[in-house]
Amino acid sequence: MPELYAPVAIVGGGFSGTMVAANLARRGIGSILIEANGQAGQGTAYSTDEPAHLLNIRANNMGAWADDPGDFAAAEGLEPDKFAPRRQYGRYLRSILDQAIGEGRVQLIDDRAVDAKGAAGWHVRLEGGDSVQADALVLATGNQPPAELPFAKEAGGRLIDNPWGKKARSAIAEAASNGADVLIVGTSLTMVDTVLSLDQAGHRGSIVALSRRGKIPLAGGLHDPAPVDWNDLPVLTVREIGKWLRNRSGVVDWRSAIDSLRPHSHRIWQSFSTGEKRRFLRFGRPWWDIHRHRIAPEIAATVARLVAAGRLEIIAGRIAAIGSDDDGVEVSIRRRGKPEADPSRRFGYIFNCTGPLADIRRTEEPLIGQLLDSGLVRPDELAIGLQVDERSRAGPGERLWALGTLSKGRYWEIIAVPDIREQAAAVAEDIAMELGR
Repeated sequence: MPELYAPVAIVGGGFSGTMVAANLARRGIGSILIEANGQAGQGTAYSTDEPAHLLNIRANNMGAWADDPGDFAAAEGLEPDKFAPRRQYGRYLRSILDQAIGEGRVQLIDDRAVDAKGAAGWHVRLEGGDSVQADALVLATGNQPPAELPFAKEAGGRLIDNPWGKKARSAIAEAASNGADVLIVGTSLTMVDTVLSLDQAGHRGSIVALSRRGKIPLAGGLHDPAPVDWNDLPVLTVREIGKWLRNRSGVVDWRSAIDSLRPHSHRIWQSFSTGEKRRFLRFGRPWWDIHRHRIAPEIAATVARLVAAGRLEIIAGRIAAIGSDDDGVEVSIRRRGKPEADPSRRFGYIFNCTGPLADIRRTEEPLIGQLLDSGLVRPDELAIGLQVDERSRAGPGERLWALGTLSKGRYWEIIAVPDIREQAAAVAEDIAMELGR
């Protein structure tokens, strides 16, 4: 088969990749969008089909275009303050991609990119044997599944490593049908989604959610903006920012205090020394995440209902002992601050909801691994993503860009639509300039 060609090859068809392709299409620049999981135009985040999975940002700020934040609410006829189902947002994104495809500006390939070489442009080899030639390459692979848990072997087939995969859906259906208790390791947003999926499936067993601190995302709610000027912020250390937020929350709603830092988040992160960034990741991040990445009030109410009914227990602690057989897994949990572990409990499944892969050097994404091994890209100073410059270029002089969560080492707050839509538009503009278009 002849090699395919487009001015730009984009690897990853979630929000980041879709919106780079769409922004390029607006500029009359063609691209090939390579997506291996059949989720082009949606990605993992918005491919869910469950109505219980809601956005955690209100509709009036979820527009995919940087110049039109209200586009989603307008296009879908939604009340501005509504927390819409994620599947509805997925359909909205797919419609944007379908329009670009229909205009002949985007070609979609359902395959996995496994290798890329930059010589007189980019030559991208696909798992199925085909290849793509392009003048520019964009990496938009998004979040990767969690790292393997240390007790994975002991848990055997009862451990669900990827909470978004087919095995997870099957395990949820089985647990719902037989009423088996479920253990979730991790208490952040993915835990909440797994709990919602179990509840939606009719699960009536017990659910235990376990993490070191036992903190879960807080509820969002209407609050008045309380903007703050950059010059009014304190000395930028993790300790001082935390102190400032506590004091500020005594004057305005705590959500307003947190959100007032949003326009400054990239600048704050980039002002931290490497040591200060590590300090934030170790000590500050758990508190920041539950306050900053809030859940819709309806979801918070569901979680509270399950806790009150005794069907969901949130535990701060760790697994002390574990063993499994064909029918389940025996787990002993030692609660935080307790010298002895609780008596062991039996669970049908354990779900790994510890969050996306935190060390890019351990990636199982073949293309990213190959580019790292060849030196065409490098890990950032914390190895949480790829090293990129102020234009999100991952390979200076190579016509190579990386965006979304791959660039969080530089930006940190680059996981939500309002942040990534700006980056996608800027990357498309930079590509157009580089290609002389």
